[in-house]
Amino acid sequence: MTDLAISAIDRLMRKAGAERVSDEASEALREVLETLALEIARDAVALAKHAGRKTVNSDDIKMASRKLLAMTKLGI
Repeated sequence: MTDLAISAIDRLMRKAGAERVSDEASEALREVLETLALEIARDAVALAKHAGRKTVNSDDIKMASRKLLAMTKLGI
């Protein structure tokens, strides 16, 4: 089951400058974004738990996304 609406993905592509977007391209981007979002969410939950909190806050999301970006830049 997918969580992101394909229409939202299409809007993002158009915002990025695409005049037309194939259904396959929208689906591929949706899969990538959902995978990345899930990874960031899992790391953010772990950060909140490590801090003794049940609530994930924006700092947890930002830190988790920076970690993922750094790992991507390093090719890990």
